[in-house]
Amino acid sequence: MKKLIKNLKFFAAAILTMYFVSCSENAKHDEKSGTEPMDATKACKAEEAYAADGLPEIIEGEVEFNTEEYTKITENAFKNPANEPLSTFSIDVDNASYSNVRRFLEMGQLPPADAVRIEEMINYFDYDYKEPKGEHPFSVVTEMAECPWNKDNKLVHIGIQGKSLDYNNLKPCNLVFLIDASGSMEDSNKLPLLKQAFRMLVKGLSKNDKVAIVTYAGAAGLVLPSVPATSIFEINDALDKLMAGGSTAGGEGIELAYKVAKENYIKGGNNRVILATDGDFNVGMSSSGDLVRLIEEKRKDDIYLTICGFGMGNYKDSRMEEISNAGNGNYFYIDNEKEAEKVFVTELRANLFTIAKDVKIQVEFNPANVQAYRLIGYENRVMNNEDFDDDTKDAGEIGAGHTVTAIYEIIPTGVQSKYTKAFNLKYQEIKPKKGSENEMMSLSFRYKPIDKEESVLIKETVEKADNKFNTASENFRFSAAVAGFGMLLRNSEYKGNLTFDDVMNIAKKSQGKDKEGYRNEFLTLIEKADEISKSTAKNE
Repeated sequence: MKKLIKNLKFFAAAILTMYFVSCSENAKHDEKSGTEPMDATKACKAEEAYAADGLPEIIEGEVEFNTEEYTKITENAFKNPANEPLSTFSIDVDNASYSNVRRFLEMGQLPPADAVRIEEMINYFDYDYKEPKGEHPFSVVTEMAECPWNKDNKLVHIGIQGKSLDYNNLKPCNLVFLIDASGSMEDSNKLPLLKQAFRMLVKGLSKNDKVAIVTYAGAAGLVLPSVPATSIFEINDALDKLMAGGSTAGGEGIELAYKVAKENYIKGGNNRVILATDGDFNVGMSSSGDLVRLIEEKRKDDIYLTICGFGMGNYKDSRMEEISNAGNGNYFYIDNEKEAEKVFVTELRANLFTIAKDVKIQVEFNPANVQAYRLIGYENRVMNNEDFDDDTKDAGEIGAGHTVTAIYEIIPTGVQSKYTKAFNLKYQEIKPKKGSENEMMSLSFRYKPIDKEESVLIKETVEKADNKFNTASENFRFSAAVAGFGMLLRNSEYKGNLTFDDVMNIAKKSQGKDKEGYRNEFLTLIEKADEISKSTAKNE
C-alpha cells in the first residue's frame, strides 16, 4: 500500500510539474491591478500541495489542500493566590472563533483544538446586562454561583455592558475597504461573499459617511477614491469589477489603506480600515511579526482596524488574530450570508463605533477564601501585572452597545482538589485581613476615553456567595454552557465529567430572549458536535 501511494505521488508530481510549466507562459498577466484572474493559480496550488508532501485530492479540476494556521493555545491553569494574587488581561470583543468553529461542525468535523478560543465563543452572544448610567461608558456586573462541571467549585461571572449610541448625534465615518483580490480569494465563499457583505454594510451608512476601496494582489492599488456613502451605485460598481488573481501583497495593501484613511481623516469621527482577506499574505512584507509591527505603528494615527476573515483551506486565523490584537480593532470570521448580516447589519454600529479603548482587567484574589483560581479562555490576552498601570500598553476596545464577558473558576479554601496539592505551604498561615473576611476578589478596570491617552480606573469587590447553579441568572448559565462547550471541543483537562448532553440541558434552560436566533443555532451546533464526537469514537 505504501509503495502504491509512493508511486501515485510520483506520477502526481510529474503531472503537476508539467501542468505548472505549460501554464507559466499563460500566467504573465498584470498582477498589479487585482482585476484579472491568473491562469497559473491552480498550477501554483498544485505545486505547493505536493511540496507539503501530501497527495492532493483533485476535485472538479482543482487541487485542494489544507494549510490553515492556528496559534497554539495552552489553557490557563489553576493558580495559587498566596503566590500569584493578581490576574491581568485585556478584554476581547472578537468572535471569529465561534463562526469558524461553526463552519467545521457544519462540514461534519470537529474543529482543531487551537481554533477554539473560548472567550470569543462566549462573546459571540449578547447578554442582558444593566445599561451604564454614570460617567463611565460601560457598566460592570458580577455574579458567583456553583460550577456546573465541578459542584465543589465556584464560577465568577464578570459582565461589561457598553453604552449604546446616541443615534441622533452619530459621528461621521471615514472607512477604507481593504480587499484581498489575490488568486486565493476566487472561491465562492471568499471574494463573492465579501462583495455581498460590503454591499450590506454600505446600505447601513449615512450621508455623512465616506468610503474608499483599496485592493491588493501582486501589488496594492486604489480602486475607488473616498466618496460619500450615498454614492451606492459607484461603490457597488467598483466592487462588482473586482476579480481574483495574482499573489498577495498584504503589507503593501495595509500601507496604502492607512495612507488613504489618513488623507481623508475626520477629526472626532470614526476613522477605520476594514481588511477583508483569507490572511494568506505571500509577497513583500508577509511575516506575522512584520505585519504586527506595521499595524502597531499605524494605530498611532488614531485609525482603527476591523479584520474580516473569509474562506477555508488556506485560512490564516493565527495571523489575523495577531494583527487584530495589535490594531485597535476587532476580528470576525464570515462563513456565510447570515454571518455577514450579523456583522454588517444587525451589529453594524457596535462593530464600527468604539466607545472605550485599551480596556484592561486586573483581579486580586483573597487567599483566605480562594484556594486557587483559573481564567477560562483569554490565553492570548493575558498581560503582565505591571502592564495594568502602564498606559503605553495596548489592550482591547469596547464598541457601542457591546457586551464583554469573562469567567473565572474558583476552588474555595477547604475544598480537596488535585489541582491544589502542590499549593500546601509549610511555613505560611493565611489569615483574612480585618474587614475582608467575606471578600473573594477585588476587580480593577482601566480604560481610556476615545479622545484621551490617560486611563481611568474603576474598582469593584466580589463577596462570597453560595448560590446554586440553577438559581443563577440566565446570563450566568448560558455563558457557562458556551464555556463548557468550548472546553469539550478542546478536550480540556478541566472539563470534569461534563458532557454534550449536560451543555445542551444548561443552554436550553437559559436560552432566554433570542430575537435573531443565534442561541437556537448554538443548540444545533451542540447536537452536531455530539454526533460527530460519538461517530469518531465509534470508528477509532
